[in-house]
Amino acid sequence: MVISRTPFRISFFGGGTDYPDWYREHPGATLATTIDKYCYLTVGYLPPFFDCNYRIVYSKREMVKKISEIEHPAVRETLRFMGIKKGISVQHVGDLPARTGIGSSSSFTVGLLHGLYAVMGRMVSKKQLALEAIDIEQNWMKENVGSQDQVITAFGGFNKIEFKGAKNVEVTPVTLDNKRLKIFQGHLLLYFTGFSRLASEIAGEQIKNIPAKKKELKEMYAMVGRAMDILNKPGDGFDAFGRLLHESWQIKRTLSSKITNSRIDEIYLAARRAGAIGGKVLGAGGGGFMLFFVRPERQASFKKKMKALLRVPFKFDDLGSQVIYYRPDNNF
Repeated sequence: MVISRTPFRISFFGGGTDYPDWYREHPGATLATTIDKYCYLTVGYLPPFFDCNYRIVYSKREMVKKISEIEHPAVRETLRFMGIKKGISVQHVGDLPARTGIGSSSSFTVGLLHGLYAVMGRMVSKKQLALEAIDIEQNWMKENVGSQDQVITAFGGFNKIEFKGAKNVEVTPVTLDNKRLKIFQGHLLLYFTGFSRLASEIAGEQIKNIPAKKKELKEMYAMVGRAMDILNKPGDGFDAFGRLLHESWQIKRTLSSKITNSRIDEIYLAARRAGAIGGKVLGAGGGGFMLFFVRPERQASFKKKMKALLRVPFKFDDLGSQVIYYRPDNNF
């Protein structure tokens, strides 16, 4: 039996330039970090005395004979991709709800791949996990998804990720000393809007709009470099990062009619009035989590004014997907 632990992520800049429809012809880049909230998957061979070959437990329970009968798309297609012949048990637990913009679907795929490889007695690189998860989600599952989530959740850490073609992915860690990193993290507040969404549906419209949104996507790409310059600038002032988040959100919300809605706009306006310098909806948009950039000295007041929403404390994670428990079992 194996237990894999794969972090969720927060993306700051560049979302939209990580879609293959964009980076096949143009350079793409994102700036993102993983956080200390995780997807846990327990994976193991299923003993033969069960009256099924595949047992999958998540928000529902599946017990089926054939891989083709599995309803969970990531489990079904990952087992097909891996060429699994033996019976398998998969159980999922997540620290945060799915479909909320924190990369949970890719954390699941990466973690499942990692767990299955470990069950088979194989060790794989973070890059292999990332590229195979991208392949599974985009080509086997046929989902409208980008490529940053698979990379950042496999590698872990605070990174700039560059996309220069189908398999040319470069991961560059953001190197801030501990003091500056702590100060930077101290400006970030994460809130749950209370409603989720289907990211693939929202992303589908955004992908269709790519030919008409080249100017905006080039600006989104350039913001990754601008954000890196702000982080590298000496001193403790990060207000410019918050202002850039606000600028990015103004562009992002125009990429698709489904990225924002009246409720999200209300929350964002309230946050700005409460003292946020900038912020954004995480992931594809439409709901889920929102990130706000607020000076530490204004956060007490901000939290009181935003108390109607659930705040989720977090810290950065730098380990990526891990196998945290491994017990070889070759009896089945």
